[in-house]
Amino acid sequence: MGKKRKNREAEKGADAAKEDDVAPERPKRTLLGWKDEPQQKDGDEAASVTFRNKEKVLVTCSRRINYRYRHLMLNVVSLLPHCKKDNKVESKETKGATLNELVELRNCSSCLFFECRKHKDLYMWMAKFPDGPSVKFLVNAVHTMEELKLTGNHLKGSRPLLTFSTNFDKDAHWKLLKELITQIFGIPKGHLKSKPYHDHVFSFSIVDNHIWFRNYQISVPHNESDKLPRGSLEKMTLIEVGPRFCLNPIKIFGGSFGGPTLYENPFYISPNRIRSLEKKKKAGKFSSKVKAKTRRRMHVLSNPLKPDEFADMWKE
Repeated sequence: MGKKRKNREAEKGADAAKEDDVAPERPKRTLLGWKDEPQQKDGDEAASVTFRNKEKVLVTCSRRINYRYRHLMLNVVSLLPHCKKDNKVESKETKGATLNELVELRNCSSCLFFECRKHKDLYMWMAKFPDGPSVKFLVNAVHTMEELKLTGNHLKGSRPLLTFSTNFDKDAHWKLLKELITQIFGIPKGHLKSKPYHDHVFSFSIVDNHIWFRNYQISVPHNESDKLPRGSLEKMTLIEVGPRFCLNPIKIFGGSFGGPTLYENPFYISPNRIRSLEKKKKAGKFSSKVKAKTRRRMHVLSNPLKPDEFADMWKE
């Protein structure tokens, strides 16, 4: 019996030694490198996990879109390496449900939808999935990169610096739009298709209740004698790259492509209304001409000319 107890104790000791010799568990690997286990604080509270931006934007357009607006959409796609381009969507009343389903299938968190009406008017939807909010803009003053032919150039896929005018901090709806634009146009750090450089600037400024978009290249001299010290901005210049467009906010909704209306622009006038006013103005010009001719006839009839006594002098 004593020998058996000794053997069992020896086996238990060997098993414990083997358990002690096991290598530590390998940390999980992520896209940003090796992920260490969160450090434990004093007590049972764990340290807060660092936030990782996984923003993905779905970019699509409606059918029967104009070629200029399609080129604008392709320019926006080239500026956002974290976006996914999808097929055209039919512009109907049920487009909201269709787009929400597409965003979910493509595993995206935001959506940019370019909607063309009557081959003339372009509307842009910015929406967050699945709980909103979403904004509908009227796009004016569209100029694509191919049309402008500007001298600016920057690395494709590089991360931009987002600049906003001070007007965005005045009202609540401008603050909401600023946050929405920051999340959609801000490229996540460490994205696979992005490059870790900041060589261009996205400028958003409010003028006359419109948001004006510009894209500038950050130009730095490359001569050895002209190399800039870190933090010096004296010799840096901005060169415009393109595209250009102007956003006129129409409505802000509480959900994704719908929901309760949070804000409605009181200064917005639809393009159809503007065109009808122009037609009425032209029709007013024509009607004024017709009235002037009628008044002239009435004047001639009411004031006939006296017969000329010398009219028949040279007929003989």
